[in-house]
Amino acid sequence: MLRLPAVSGRFYPSNPLELTALVGKYAAVAAHPESARARACLVPHAGYVYSGHVTGAVLARIALPKKIIILGVRHHPGGEPVAILSSGVWRTPLGDAAIDEPLAAALREACPLLCEDSVAHSGEHSLEVQLPFLQVLVPGFTFVPIALGTVHFEKLVSIGEALAKVLAGQEEVLLLTTSDLNHYEDDATTRVKDRKAIDQLLALDPRALYDTCRNERISMCGLGPAVAMLTALNALRVRRADLVKYATSADVSGDRAAVVGYAGMIFS
Repeated sequence: MLRLPAVSGRFYPSNPLELTALVGKYAAVAAHPESARARACLVPHAGYVYSGHVTGAVLARIALPKKIIILGVRHHPGGEPVAILSSGVWRTPLGDAAIDEPLAAALREACPLLCEDSVAHSGEHSLEVQLPFLQVLVPGFTFVPIALGTVHFEKLVSIGEALAKVLAGQEEVLLLTTSDLNHYEDDATTRVKDRKAIDQLLALDPRALYDTCRNERISMCGLGPAVAMLTALNALRVRRADLVKYATSADVSGDRAAVVGYAGMIFS
C-alpha cells in the first residue's frame, strides 16, 4: 500500500528543499565528531519547530543503520491497539520510504499481538515525522512502522520481549522509539515531572517508568513504546543510556504556562 503524508505542511515543511535544509540544520548543529552504534534511541514527535532540534541532536550522534523499527504511538482511537504495516511505502515530500518486508515478517512471527492494520497508521504523526530525518541522514533505509495504542503493562512487556528476539538476531537494526513527555502544564512543573521519567529511562527500568508516570500523573504519550523498548533492551543486556538533549516547547515559544517536554536519548 501507499501511505500518503498526513501532517506535511503542518508538523514539517511540505517544500522538499526547505525540509531537507531544515533537517540538515538540526543535524549539523548537533553533529558529533564520532558517530556511535546504538541499539535504540528515544526522540520526540512534535512539530519540527518545537522538537526537531532534539531529534537532530540524537540522530546526528548515531551511526544509523539501513534497517529501522519505528515504535510509535497511536494517538487516535481508530485501529488496532498493536498495529503494524508489513508492506508498501510511506510518502513524504522527499520521496517514498519502503517498509522492510522480511523484518516485518520476523516481527509478526515473534509477536502474535501485532495486527496488520492501516487505520491506526493512516493519520498518525508520531511515526511519520521521523521519516524525513531518516531520508536525509540515511538514504535508502527501510523501516517497519509499529503504532501502540495500549498501555497494558503485561502486553507491553510481551511486545518488548518479541522485539528483543528479533533484534538479537539482527544487530544492524535500530529501534527508534518516539515519545513526547509531560503535556500542557507549566514549564516548571513539567521539568520536575519529566526529570522523574527521565531518571527511570536512564535506569533502564520499564516497571519503574510505568509506575512513576502513573503515580506522578506524567502525561508521557509514548509511555507504551518506551516500556516496550526498555523491556527489549533489558533482554538484550543493554546497560548504557545517555540523555543527549532535553527541552520544552517554551524554549521556542516563550510561553511557559502550558508546555510539552521533549527528551532525546541514546541506548547502547
